[in-house]
Amino acid sequence: VQLQASGGGLAQAGGSLRLSCAASGRTLSNYYGGWCRRAPGKEREVVASISRSGSRSFYADSVKGRFTISKDNAKNTMFLQMDNLKPEDTAVYYCAAARELYGDTWYLTDRYHSWGQGTLVTVSS
Repeated sequence: VQLQASGGGLAQAGGSLRLSCAASGRTLSNYYGGWCRRAPGKEREVVASISRSGSRSFYADSVKGRFTISKDNAKNTMFLQMDNLKPEDTAVYYCAAARELYGDTWYLTDRYHSWGQGTLVTVSS
């Protein structure tokens, strides 16, 4: 599956942004989805993940309660709604897909085999 992320930009602290990830080549409903980010000087981390059907979602503690991951399988698109943004959310964000996520492994970047290009999110204080 090919993925293309969009929607990044500049936001003020406390503001919101919505990222989109359009899938092509395969049906997104057959994949687990994830959003990852790489902040300057830091390792890439998975911030949110969603099941094939979209019925289950998982979040890193750093974004829980502020970010919401969702899928529109009919449109083959995945989203990340980011609210109450903080300067520490500044990063390049990537969408990703995995065929399988066994057990509690949604947060492991090496479980995802397809990656979109990154989209930069900058949050000013």
